[in-house]
Amino acid sequence: MPRYTVQFTSQALRALRRLERRDQLRVAGAVELLAENPRPPACTALVGMDGVYRVRVGDHRIVYEVRDSALLVLVIRVGHRREVYRP
Repeated sequence: MPRYTVQFTSQALRALRRLERRDQLRVAGAVELLAENPRPPACTALVGMDGVYRVRVGDHRIVYEVRDSALLVLVIRVGHRREVYRP
């Protein structure tokens, strides 16, 4: 299986930097795994959004889009589970 490139939106990168260091490392580790397998068994497809998934990392969520044609995983949002889905 080919390795995907991972990119962050500016909003996701800011949110990642605001997390505590321990949580940053956990989220970064999960994102690295998405480069190997963008659709792990623990991911959930978001309803109404084609190609957009979420994965849990403790109390935090990573919302990302998979673009198979470009071998790209675009991290859209990173945040606490109660805040990540709010517009």
